[in-house]
Amino acid sequence: MICVENLTKHYADLQRGKLIALDGVSFRAAAGQIYGLLGPNGAGKTTALRLLSTLLRPTAGTATINGCDIVTQPSLVRRQIGFMSANTAVYDRMTAWEMVEYFGRLYGIAQDELTARMERLFDRLQMNEIRDRLGAKMSTGMKQKVSIARAIVHDPPVVIFDEATSGLDVLVARALLSTVAELRDHGKCVVFSTHIMREAEKLCDRVAIIHRGHILAEGPLAELRDKYQEDDLEELFFQLISRHDGCQA
Repeated sequence: MICVENLTKHYADLQRGKLIALDGVSFRAAAGQIYGLLGPNGAGKTTALRLLSTLLRPTAGTATINGCDIVTQPSLVRRQIGFMSANTAVYDRMTAWEMVEYFGRLYGIAQDELTARMERLFDRLQMNEIRDRLGAKMSTGMKQKVSIARAIVHDPPVVIFDEATSGLDVLVARALLSTVAELRDHGKCVVFSTHIMREAEKLCDRVAIIHRGHILAEGPLAELRDKYQEDDLEELFFQLISRHDGCQA
């Protein structure tokens, strides 16, 4: 479903020279699976997801989503994905229904099909009570639901969440994580980036621990725990980062 091979992103900086945001990252994620990208702020998670979403172009390497190449077929890639981050905005002067409908029309969904799809989606996400509420009058949790709905209204096979729970209170975050799990159960390929180890332990089928643009470890959680003889994911995470930073010193 997602195939990433040696994906690399460099930036030119007049003062510091070449900045390496992502350096030869490779991984695969399958349908019906939540793939976690774990790392501290600045590790390269967002850069990787923006490359996959065609918001950025790679310096080197390749990636395909559902068989579509992120460089040569960006418009087709965008039809294969839904993207949501903690910074996804909601328009203040549009209602929840208008917002989701607007994005559905951008994807060219016929009106009858779009209406039926939205009815199912609003039922599934328990959004009917806010369908006529303006974005300016929504709580954070309501805005998150709208952001999810607009990301999946075109029924993409791949859904990407970039630090989606950042800044949320515990109840809203819990509801969002439940929705992520439901998407996996519906056969979606979900990529979920986070620096919160508890979220990864609860949700992810496979994880990649990324730091300073490099993947330090990758695989099912059970295999990583066995390989590194560490049951606590947070401790495993810190050990790998400390080891990498020690080697780089």
